[in-house]
Amino acid sequence: MYPETGATQRGPLPAGYRHLRYRTRVGAGDAAYARAVEALFTWRMHAAMGVPVEASASRAAPGVRVVARPGLGPLRMTAPCVVVWAERGARRSGWGYGTVAGHPLRGEEAFVVTSDAGGAVWLEVVAFSRAARWWARLAGPLVPPFQRLYAYRCGAALRRLASAG
Repeated sequence: MYPETGATQRGPLPAGYRHLRYRTRVGAGDAAYARAVEALFTWRMHAAMGVPVEASASRAAPGVRVVARPGLGPLRMTAPCVVVWAERGARRSGWGYGTVAGHPLRGEEAFVVTSDAGGAVWLEVVAFSRAARWWARLAGPLVPPFQRLYAYRCGAALRRLASAG
């Protein structure tokens, strides 16, 4: 793992890493919040965006091992992680996973669904990372746009799932 485990839950994000914060509205109302949280915790958000996920459990929880395979065709990479924190509440629910050996990056990524006082439902993706493999260092300038695109796709997928009643 890495010494900053859990920093995506409440912050601050650690120095020495690239940081990502992406927030997008995914729906409105209690039903949309419940659907978004369920999709997030059961890996359906990842599946809906075309990212295969193999997990050691059907729901995200601390200690669950996850292998995500983002990318396209032969450019699909293997990204092993372990869920390091999870929380569920009436207005804030989410989880974060940290990289383990074999992941091209070192760091953590979190997915948090919130519902504000007006009933709007939001997804926030928070991450800190740095290269852990030579080819990830070589791809350095491409990593931040890829991470933003990934976060955008998470939001688009969760928006569809939260609105499906």
